[in-house]
Amino acid sequence: MATVDGMALGKDYATQECSIARALEIIGERWTLLVVRDALYGVRRYNDFLVHLGIPRAVLAARLQTLTGEGILEKRRYQQSPPRDEYVLTERGRALWPTLRALGLWGREHFTETQLRYFRHADCGTELGPYGECPACKAVVPLEDVVMEPGPGLDRAPADPVSRALLKRKRLLEPLETEPA
Repeated sequence: MATVDGMALGKDYATQECSIARALEIIGERWTLLVVRDALYGVRRYNDFLVHLGIPRAVLAARLQTLTGEGILEKRRYQQSPPRDEYVLTERGRALWPTLRALGLWGREHFTETQLRYFRHADCGTELGPYGECPACKAVVPLEDVVMEPGPGLDRAPADPVSRALLKRKRLLEPLETEPA
């Protein structure tokens, strides 16, 4: 267990009267928001999460279990024999998009020199504003109408098939199609 000055760190924020603390109990662990980010990008299958994130299997299994248990992801069977499931964002999970959008913009402003991805309104092609709004149409854009495009900062020859598939222009939430190995 991690310690600070010899004291064990707890696993929750029981003494905090704060909605941020409550949210962090569910989405605040390392890797969790990256799993949600990938689900927004259309990643649905266990092996695709595993390959794209470089996350240990046990950690991914635990994060997926927590996210499904909290109603952020829904586990759906897509193949009976052998049984295989995929993970799809629920409305509760989709509601994390503004948080991830804001965190991505903050990270780009403070830590990245080049833009990695563009998020545009599918109807008019305008890049989204900081709150997921279309400056041209003066409306918040529904997730299904957000198009993701690679920016100049992305590696154009990534090793894994998920990153290669994410180099193509696509709508958020659309299932990601990877090329067979």
